[in-house]
Amino acid sequence: MAKNPNNIEEPSAESLEETQARLKAGKGVPTPSRAEQEAARKRPLVPDDRKAAAKQARAKAAESRERARIGMAVGDERYLPARDRGPQKKYVRDYVDARFSIGEILIPVMFAVILLTFVPSAEVQSIGILSLWAFFLVAVIDVVVLGFILNKKLAAKFGADKVERVRWYAAMRALQLRPLRLPKPQVKRGRYPA
Repeated sequence: MAKNPNNIEEPSAESLEETQARLKAGKGVPTPSRAEQEAARKRPLVPDDRKAAAKQARAKAAESRERARIGMAVGDERYLPARDRGPQKKYVRDYVDARFSIGEILIPVMFAVILLTFVPSAEVQSIGILSLWAFFLVAVIDVVVLGFILNKKLAAKFGADKVERVRWYAAMRALQLRPLRLPKPQVKRGRYPA
């Protein structure tokens, strides 16, 4: 055994279980043999009851998925996908959630136009389709304006050279119904981020 310069032997590293076993084996108790100590530390690679182990693994995975789902819904950075992470993306989410976007009601308008197609009048169907296209055009213009506004605000807040490309991200969030957005909106309408 190698000794240090002061002729003091260094203690060997011992695990917590070994220390507890050594301390338990006091006076009157025989010291466990090496084979007994090794047998106590061994754990099987495959459990005896595979069905119970699989059930336990499924329960653990379901718990992990639920924790990730809740974490994503509340906007916890650890559980967000890469496209949603970072302070600029959080700023964009908060800004989009604070304003009313025309695109938010695009899905209900489309549903109304689908219902209008069942009306037997060709004039009503034509008006419905034309109004849908007009509404869609207004939503696209709103999203383009939103992109310019956000780029300007991000440049002022984070610096012009550090602005990420967030127009598409903002547009996709602005076109979703507010209750269906993930992560869930963290701000009320009109409460724009600083």
